[in-house]
Amino acid sequence: MRRPVRTALGCCLLLIATTLTGGCADDRRDTLVVLGPWTGPEGTAFEAMLRRLDDGTGETYTYKGTRSLRETLVAQLEAEDPPDVAVLNSVGELTEYARRNLLQPLDAEEQPPWAPRIEVDGARRTYWVPLKVDLKSLVWSKAGAGGGDRGGGRPRWCLGMASQATSGWPGTDWIEDLVLHRSGPGTYARWATGGLRWSSPEVRGAWTAWARLLGERTRKWVDLALTTSYEGVPDSADGDAREATRGLLNSPRLNCTHEHQSAFVRYLYTNAKGEGGLQDGRGRPVRVDPSARFLPGPAAHDGAYEVAGDMAAAFGDRPAARDLIERLSGSEARRLWHAAAEPALRPFFPGAGDPQPTDPGGGRAAGILTGGAATLCFDASDAMPPALRDTFHRAVLHYLRDSSAAHLDALLGELDNVRTKTGRSTLPPGDLCAPPAGG
Repeated sequence: MRRPVRTALGCCLLLIATTLTGGCADDRRDTLVVLGPWTGPEGTAFEAMLRRLDDGTGETYTYKGTRSLRETLVAQLEAEDPPDVAVLNSVGELTEYARRNLLQPLDAEEQPPWAPRIEVDGARRTYWVPLKVDLKSLVWSKAGAGGGDRGGGRPRWCLGMASQATSGWPGTDWIEDLVLHRSGPGTYARWATGGLRWSSPEVRGAWTAWARLLGERTRKWVDLALTTSYEGVPDSADGDAREATRGLLNSPRLNCTHEHQSAFVRYLYTNAKGEGGLQDGRGRPVRVDPSARFLPGPAAHDGAYEVAGDMAAAFGDRPAARDLIERLSGSEARRLWHAAAEPALRPFFPGAGDPQPTDPGGGRAAGILTGGAATLCFDASDAMPPALRDTFHRAVLHYLRDSSAAHLDALLGELDNVRTKTGRSTLPPGDLCAPPAGG
């Protein structure tokens, strides 16, 4: 499938009709479309970088951002009009597209755990590259709240599970982090790639450990957790909610002290200039720590961290799309993107030599991502085939309402059924864990 070249066609036809020559042929600019997940200030920064990146290429790069990325891409594929480049956070989806021969193989080196080589038609190749990455396995807390070091008091955990079509993912992050720290990277990767049953002691134990950490839950607490956005609720009903101070730690109705969340949430606890320490909405200090301090598990697994990423892949057959991906993942694009983004929204990149955030929280997370961690493991649910991932999302929502043993057995049985039905062609590559790139 080839996207029609968008040019000043009317101009050229007029010139041909009047037997004139030359003219607009020198002004032709081919347009390449990038579809991605960033909207608002994040989308603005990416688009600013993209506009600079096409200088001197003879091409125009256009960005279309949406929060309904999967639905938009599926619709475009069904209409046989895919974007030239799509940016996805799901290795499971990318694997599925590659094995359906919808992606162009790239010349890029593999970058585990974000972009391993996968086998398609008997050949192992790279089909996507990470544009930006993120660190999970973190806990944000109000200073002085305590509760760390596996037993120093009981935190009051914040929980916001609502996220439109993907509601439930904050709960899957909990389960994944518990599998990783209780059982280690090897078991984690085996489970994430379909090699370990959901009903196994290692996986089942992560669910029950989560229930114990959350403690006793009233119906009101559960209802609030299920309907609260992962970004929290406005501090006040006055004014525009989009402009209100947000963040789970800032949400009075939750009355919580600790939040299990990725590094991206730092924008909720950092002032606009990225200066000073992390703070809640009332100016009180907020700290960030590795989640291993709060989770059950042997100290041998403390250096393991879960990570995520936004990866770019080329759809269709245009060579220019592969060239664009090479430019997007290059040092100039990263420099431009870093400069265009607000301090607390600056992206993390895989290598220590890349420009990294320096805001409070961001600088610490960057150090872990690029060398402080012993092992980085890609987000398990984002590595799973879409059908299994979606079932996982729904299961944590149901478990939050009813954490009885019988109900858990039923949920895990359903997940194992979906796992069994998932064809091997959609299973992700096995190398989901790797040491940091270190530059």
